[in-house]
Amino acid sequence: MSSKVPVSHNGDWWTDIYEPFRSFGYRVRDFFSPTVEAGLTEDGYDISIELPGVKEKDVDISLDDNMLTIKGEKYSKKEEKDETRYFSERTYGSFQRTFRLPTEVKAEAIEAHFEDGVLQIKIPKLKGSASSTKKIPISKKS
Repeated sequence: MSSKVPVSHNGDWWTDIYEPFRSFGYRVRDFFSPTVEAGLTEDGYDISIELPGVKEKDVDISLDDNMLTIKGEKYSKKEEKDETRYFSERTYGSFQRTFRLPTEVKAEAIEAHFEDGVLQIKIPKLKGSASSTKKIPISKKS
């Protein structure tokens, strides 16, 4: 009776040992990393972040050197008991998302609104900073 060692597709069995841990790490990251939608409007930028189960008091928004950072903590507790069973589950985790903003934003006018587990951030553009495309000619060396 012979024992077979599984052969990796890339020939490196050592890195395959860590694959379950790597997959678990991705699932944890996705659990604590909120879903974000960002868009450009005529007047500025809109960012919506889904934060189900997070309370407004547990969210912090800051702007430093055109880097907008949203961070917070999520804590939930569920407990059920009756005559024959007891169930308790707790979830805790912190998250942070950072966005580099363009230089033409009006930082003092950024607004944030939190309702029903969704954080909406409106970032207005500076007046007169409409982006325009300019063709740059290439000159020949003389």
